[in-house]
Amino acid sequence: MAVSDQFQRPLRDLRISVTDRCNFRCRYCMPAEVFGPDYQYLPREDILDYEEITRLAKIFLSLGVRKLRLTGGEPLLRRDLHTLIGQLAALDGLEDLALTTNGTALAKQAQALKLAGLDRITVSLDALNPEIFAQMNGINASPEKVLEGIAAAQEVGLTVKVNAVVQRGVNETELLPLARYAADKGLIVRFIEYMDTGAAHGWNLEKVLPSKDLLELFKKHFELEALPQNHPGETAVRHRIAGTSAELGFISSVTQPFCTACNRARLTADGHLFTCLFAPNGHDIKTVLRQGGSDDELADRIGEIWGMRSDRYSEIRSHATPAQARPEMSYLGG
Repeated sequence: MAVSDQFQRPLRDLRISVTDRCNFRCRYCMPAEVFGPDYQYLPREDILDYEEITRLAKIFLSLGVRKLRLTGGEPLLRRDLHTLIGQLAALDGLEDLALTTNGTALAKQAQALKLAGLDRITVSLDALNPEIFAQMNGINASPEKVLEGIAAAQEVGLTVKVNAVVQRGVNETELLPLARYAADKGLIVRFIEYMDTGAAHGWNLEKVLPSKDLLELFKKHFELEALPQNHPGETAVRHRIAGTSAELGFISSVTQPFCTACNRARLTADGHLFTCLFAPNGHDIKTVLRQGGSDDELADRIGEIWGMRSDRYSEIRSHATPAQARPEMSYLGG
């Protein structure tokens, strides 16, 4: 039974956060001055176990979802994640199973993830220059482990995508090197406009470097071929670097909102359903689940939530909206 929201947008894509913990302190997500040593993560007993996640995923698939993506925090910090991937990969109706990671533990886990049934992996990599990378990840980490993880993922046959958040005045000098790295390794790179997710990182519009400016920059250095959408609701505008298998994509939530085609929901690690990355509140699904709700009752509740959805934050964004209270991206799963 497929469901649609108030703007007739179907539910097709579910992001599942498996943990709110992360070993990075990226400035645009979990700045160290907010997420310090005493920061209180979700209690273990509040987090959905693998059987609960799998049961909910099965119900979401019955409502029209076709793509699942595991996120965090950093999902590879969750013990035996390949077990969950195996359970999800076996579900009927699933067309695509992906995972987003910072890549630091990927080299050790890539083979197990692939064997369990993972299709694709997205690795966050905002810079190749060690100093800039360290500045952005907040813990002075080197990109070496991330690059090793990407290589390992490619070696075992995973489709690899790289995400780079673009911040004016921070990593502008890294954009061409990342594009050349993609061309050399046959990777897909998505350049993401710096967004006002959460409230901890002091976002302002002046820090946004518009995607159209990046495209003009890349056109001076590469021959680019525009590509069609892979599927309805795709967030990236894609171009292939001619003569290679590499792609450059642009996710422009700030300057070119794509709310009208958004078909994505988010399930947090503690079982709350969010219908928008910028939603101020989620809907408690875990309580229904743990109080013995049937699959039909859970499906009805999820369908009701999606049916009431009218989110279009990026289309109405202004200088005032970033001040509105909302959960941090590390909780929502990006």
